Amino acid sequence: MNKMILSLVAIVIFFNCSTAQKVAESQNIDKAKVKASMIKALEWQEAHPIIAIAPTDWTNGAYYTGVARAHKTTKDMMYMAALKNQAYWNNWQTFDRMHHADDVAISYSYLYIDINEGRKNFVDLEPTKKFLDAHLYEDDDWKAGTDKSKYGRTILWWWCDALFMAPPVLNLYAKHTNQPKYLDDMHKFYMETYNQLYDKEERLFARDMRFVWTGSEDDSKEPNGKKVFWSRGNGWVIAGLALILDDMPEDYKHRPFYEKLYKEMAAKILAIQPEDGLWRTSLLSPESYDHGEVSGSGFHTFALAWGINNGLVEKKHTPAVVKAWNALAACQHEDGRVGWVQNIGAFPEPASFDSWQNFGTGAFLLAGSEILKLK
Repeated sequence: MNKMILSLVAIVIFFNCSTAQKVAESQNIDKAKVKASMIKALEWQEAHPIIAIAPTDWTNGAYYTGVARAHKTTKDMMYMAALKNQAYWNNWQTFDRMHHADDVAISYSYLYIDINEGRKNFVDLEPTKKFLDAHLYEDDDWKAGTDKSKYGRTILWWWCDALFMAPPVLNLYAKHTNQPKYLDDMHKFYMETYNQLYDKEERLFARDMRFVWTGSEDDSKEPNGKKVFWSRGNGWVIAGLALILDDMPEDYKHRPFYEKLYKEMAAKILAIQPEDGLWRTSLLSPESYDHGEVSGSGFHTFALAWGINNGLVEKKHTPAVVKAWNALAACQHEDGRVGWVQNIGAFPEPASFDSWQNFGTGAFLLAGSEILKLK
């Protein structure tokens, strides 16, 4: 009897986060319900902090970027309170690996507070400036190309996730401080990553050089023989592009490159969206882990909704984005926790109903922040 009950529970759980989306895709967005689900996600995450390395690490950086964007859309002071509290207790610090893009992601939230709060002498951006100057202008092993490992650590941003972590911060810092040199240097390092990891045929990014296709027998392949493209890795990139374009000057000389790259990736992500709305952890081998995954899907949903709201994605794709949001919403637990999040990793792996991370909540909040603007 107990086994039968457990089996029924498992079936219900799977239904809630997979099959139910086929029913939900035709539903309109209830914006009051979206706002309520976002606040529940925030409240649960604030009550259940999770630290990978430190309170200033990249996981919190991604989470509080989602909190910042949720506040930007809703103006709900719950989000600003969470932003200010963490920043104050962090003493406005970054994490301490000055060469590592991950460790400045938290500064997006600090910059957002300084731009929007308006309280004089509250925000201290000096640690952010110190990090950015060291990151861009000091020598390190990666820039020098002395690391000959299989990861391709011969450029500053050698893994695609980095394109979410540092470039939006540099872009926003350049805008906020009126120092365009930071934007120009961001572009220089961005192009290195693009040239090393972007697959122009597939219009997706390899996570790092381990997954770049060379045509040899040693190339990493999925069981179906296709290239390995990680959903969250590409989610980091396209969500980062949306953040960059949102703050980049309209007349910036390199803006057409970012718009073109965004459109290429958006078209691909839309073309491979699974029927139930949620992208699988392996984008070209969805059967490898045949269940939706929330962190990658959240970033994709945010970026695509942002594109519709800003005229870079045609409105005819709105139903696909609504379907994705409804699928994400079905993965939220009753208490507000966002499940089906792949754990910290660097390539496609499974998730589960009970797996969660703060960056998954951040992706959920990012998606909601743009879903609320859809017309």
